[in-house]
This record gives sequence, C-alpha cells and structure tokens, in this order.
Amino acid sequence: MIAGRYSLDREIGRGGTGVVWLGRDEVLGRNVALKRIGLLPGADNTDLARAEREARLSAQLNHPHVVAVFDVVVDTDAHWLVMEYVDGVTLGDLVRQRGTLSPDAAAPLLWQTADALVAAHGAGIVHRDVKPSNILVNSSGQVKLTDFGIARIATDPSLTQTGMVTGSPAYLAPEVATGDRGGEAGDVWSLGATVFFVLAGRAPYEIGDNVLSALYRIVNEEPPRLDDAGWMTPLLEGTMVRDPSRRWTMKQVRDFLADPEHRVPTTTAGEGASGTRPLGTVATAPRLTAQPSPAKVSRGPRRPARMLLLAGLGLVLALVLAGVLYAALTDRDPASDSTKEPSETPSSTQPAAEPTEEGIEAFIRDYVATVATDPDSAWQMLSPKFQVESGGIGTYRKFWSPATNGRVISISANPENLSVSYQVRFDNFDNGPGPTVLDLKFEDGRYLIDGERTQGFTPAG
Repeated sequence: MIAGRYSLDREIGRGGTGVVWLGRDEVLGRNVALKRIGLLPGADNTDLARAEREARLSAQLNHPHVVAVFDVVVDTDAHWLVMEYVDGVTLGDLVRQRGTLSPDAAAPLLWQTADALVAAHGAGIVHRDVKPSNILVNSSGQVKLTDFGIARIATDPSLTQTGMVTGSPAYLAPEVATGDRGGEAGDVWSLGATVFFVLAGRAPYEIGDNVLSALYRIVNEEPPRLDDAGWMTPLLEGTMVRDPSRRWTMKQVRDFLADPEHRVPTTTAGEGASGTRPLGTVATAPRLTAQPSPAKVSRGPRRPARMLLLAGLGLVLALVLAGVLYAALTDRDPASDSTKEPSETPSSTQPAAEPTEEGIEAFIRDYVATVATDPDSAWQMLSPKFQVESGGIGTYRKFWSPATNGRVISISANPENLSVSYQVRFDNFDNGPGPTVLDLKFEDGRYLIDGERTQGFTPAG
C-alpha cells in the first residue's frame, strides 16, 4: 500500500519522469495510474521538481482531453503522482497495431489533442513534448494528452536556459532543435509532426543512431511532405513550417480539423502562433486548389550562415548532442530546472466515485447554460461518439447559435442506467414539443453526453 491508500497492480509504462503503474484507490474504489518518480537511472531532485511541476500544470487544466493529476504523495522515500487511469493505448501503438489512419479517421483524435493544447496555451502552458506516445486513446475513441513533465508556464523562471534540447528529437520544432526553449509554435510543429506519423506510419525524421544529423536536417532542410495526405495537406504545410511566425495557431489547427468543409484559415498580421510576424505583412496558408507541387514551393530562405555556424562550432554541437542523447535515452529534461521545493503540493478535489441524481442534474444544468453562451465549450461535454452523431462541430455550432438564455424547466435523472429526461427553454429557439432524453457516460468522476433518444433526433451520417 502507498500512503495507506493506494495498492499496486502492475507496471504499465514509463513516462518522462518515472515508471507508471496501474493501481487502485482503495478509498474511492477506482483504478488510478501511479507514476513513481526517481526510479529511473540517474534520477535526482531535478526529476522530483519536474514531477511536481507536471502535477501543478496538469491540475490547472481541468479538461476532458488532458489526463487529470489528482495528487502527489510521499511514501517512505518514494514520490508518486496519482493520476487518472486511461484504459487504452498510445496513439503511436494504435497506428503500429492497426496501420496508418485516413484523414477522416484521424481527425477526431487529432481534434481532441489540439483542443487540449488550445486550453493549455490559453492557460499560458506550453507542453514541449507533443508526440504519439504522449497521446492516449481509449476504446471509445476519447483522447487524453499526458506527460507535462517538461512543460513550462510563461511565468516559470526555471526553464529559461537555452543551449540544451528537450523533448523527443523526431518531433522537435527547428527552433527547439537549436536549443531555444520554444513556445506555443513549437507545440504546433510537434502536433503537425504527429499528424505526419498518423498518416504515414512513420515519424517525419528518422533519428537512428545519428541524432546530430537528424537535428541538422530539422534545422536546415525543408520539412518532408506526403503525397497522399488528402485534405490534411494544408494542415501539414501550415504546421510544419520552419519559421515559427508563419505557422498556424493551435486554435486554427483545431478549427480546421473540426470543419467539415476543411476551409484553410487565413492568418493576418499579428495573428501568428508566435506573435512575431512583422506589422503590415499578410501570410496565407496553402490552398487545396491551384497549389504548386510541394517540391516547388518555397517555404522560406535557406540559411547558409547558420549552416556554416553549425558546421564550425563543434564544441557547441557536442554539448547539444550530449543533451539530446541523454534526453532521448532517459527522456529527462537536461534544462536547468530549479530544484527548489514548491511552496504548495497540489491536491485536487477528488471527483465523485459514482454517478448520482444530484451530479447528473448539475451536469445537465451546466450544459444547458453553456450551450446557450459558448457552444465550443459545450462541445467538450459530448463524448467522441456523440460528437460524430451530432454532425461535427460546424453543424453543432450552426444548430445552437440562435439559442440564448437556456433554463431547465423540469429534470429527471436515473444514475443507474445513466439517462436523463428534461425540459428546457431557450429564447429565440424552437424548443420542440417534448422532453429531451439523453444517455450519459461516467468516467473517472466526469459526465459526458453519449447519445440522444429524443423523438425526432436523427444521428448524422
């Protein structure tokens, strides 16, 4: 038993800062994931600081597509992160087991990942290690982004040192590969590289034994392209761009994935992911039509000065190589993290252990209020299955846009079969003749709308 509460079952993986076990919360009677910090070779107080930072940052993101961190506990000399257990596989394993995904099949998974990153960036958090092995997918197609161990927050002074590389080399943005700490635009590139992997079944850069050669290609050569990316071609060309100021924002990535017409966003001055585009310039993402061959499109001038600099500064390259090899082998963050203990240990309010009438009613009242004011946030309260049945976020937005001032008139919840029947009224909206009947899901203390049995409702597709 850990801290007199958690029992261990078996090892299920190795995260960026430690070994992950399937465990059981004996108090709440549910499965949890327990990450032991400091077990990997070479672990030290820096690893503990990273783990505690992961807990703090994850606790700030109460989001359906981010793995929840419930607590940090100390048992004898071991430190443990207590996390939400996701019964599924990584996106990397999913592709290796089932083969490459089509754009249509990949879009719902990638949309959920982008939505999690939009929330993180909105909170000032940069993940810095977006890759297929940090994206978990359960049996119903719900995605959870995990491992914020090397993430940083804009106000965090402990990750400001440059000159060392953090993250996984195959998915690094060019600016990060040169030792820059990276920003939101680095996450955009890494998600684009993940898109490449999902569609091609391989990473955009083969690392092998020569990490330095791979870093050189990432920094100096034009990004690789796919001839058969279909409607996701603009997405790859809008994310894997060497100049960070020319990349799409994460919000544009998310909205493109949700748009059934796959309209390419137009980025105007000052709206780039890094916020560094010069005033007076306009950058338009690649179009699906009248587009030159990828091999003939100029994506920014080559930088012979940087090439000569990289070739000449052997000592600097050796230091970078050492940092990358160490990060690749142990997945440690070689950046100089502060080892100062945080003033507060995160401790989140534990979610409900089982569904209740009160919990369902509160969820529905919250959903009704949210859908009338912010359909994009209400969309996150639907399961991936019901998002598909609702016709995609574009159809969902259009349907709910006239609704205002939602209020529940009556409600009857059944926690045993996870259903709810209620009557609701909106202003400027046809409320229909009868009650709304919904089926719900309940996972790890959270409700999601999983289906509708209201008379007249016809699932999309």
